[in-house]
Amino acid sequence: MAAAVAAAAAVVVAEVAADPRVELGVGIGWRSEIDLTVERLPGVEFVEVIAETVRPGRIPESLRVLRERGVPVIPHGVALGIGGADKPEISRLEHLAACAEALDAPLVSEHLAFVRGDGMEAGHLLPVPRTRDALTVVVENIKIAQAELPVPFALENVAALFGWPDDELTEAEFLGELVERTGVKLLIDVANLYTNEVNLGSDARAALDRLPLTELAYVHVAGGHSHNGVWHDTHTASVPEPILDVLTELCSRVDPPGVLLEWDDDYPSDAALAQELTRIRTAMSRASTRP
Repeated sequence: MAAAVAAAAAVVVAEVAADPRVELGVGIGWRSEIDLTVERLPGVEFVEVIAETVRPGRIPESLRVLRERGVPVIPHGVALGIGGADKPEISRLEHLAACAEALDAPLVSEHLAFVRGDGMEAGHLLPVPRTRDALTVVVENIKIAQAELPVPFALENVAALFGWPDDELTEAEFLGELVERTGVKLLIDVANLYTNEVNLGSDARAALDRLPLTELAYVHVAGGHSHNGVWHDTHTASVPEPILDVLTELCSRVDPPGVLLEWDDDYPSDAALAQELTRIRTAMSRASTRP
């Protein structure tokens, strides 16, 4: 069984490596609460939907409308638990695969996070210990996922309120080794890089210098709130300028295939969301004006 999984994963890695870059543009997270807003917002070039909220056999009408317009839709998982010691559940992978096929998605994304153990749910996307032992476990979990998915797989860096004391690698080194050993693509969340800079003292720009950005699938941008000196990545506020500055820094190093705005609650007006997309484009364009 293990040999079969390894062989299938090797084929998937080879196919992913051969896949051409998927150009996405600037997009926004699709949520049922703002489905009509997303449909009518100007300049939305792709969307992302939380995979756990989708029934592949009954795709929401709004997503069908967007697909008919040629707007790519990416299923984004939040519960796979690729960073846990347990193997990814096949039922969850089958759901992600069914979502990808139903939406004709160019790829599937998930978080590099720990979400459950011994049958208990963490209730949060927790950071993975960046040790050599954990790296071996995550590599195997990624290969299992790749063998089940019909499209390329991308992993997102997470925001953290704490770091593990036994970390042996930086986040960039950990992600770089995952890319090298599995061919997994990267979903870089610049808001999470900023969160970890504020909360943990990690240098966001130094991380960008060390990440394998040639394997970038797309980028997340979001707002949040500061409370008692701790940054909370809530996805419920306008993107602050320091996070847009990190986006500009990323764009000065690589031309990202796509950049997506996340907003998950306390939804503002259509005009406010349109303005956020304009601010993202402006931050991206600033990189091209630098010497």
